[in-house]
Amino acid sequence: MILDQLIGFFSSDMGIDLGTANTLVLVKDKGIVINEPSVVAVERERYGS
Repeated sequence: MILDQLIGFFSSDMGIDLGTANTLVLVKDKGIVINEPSVVAVERERYGS
């Protein structure tokens, strides 16, 4: 279908792995393009304690 080909032209196959220590972004034919530590921040006053 033409629409599928058009959408495929403007996008690439990629995956995101939200791991426990690192977040990885993988792109088809390029491998890992981002490998950064995963960080979570919580505002304690808003959520109690």
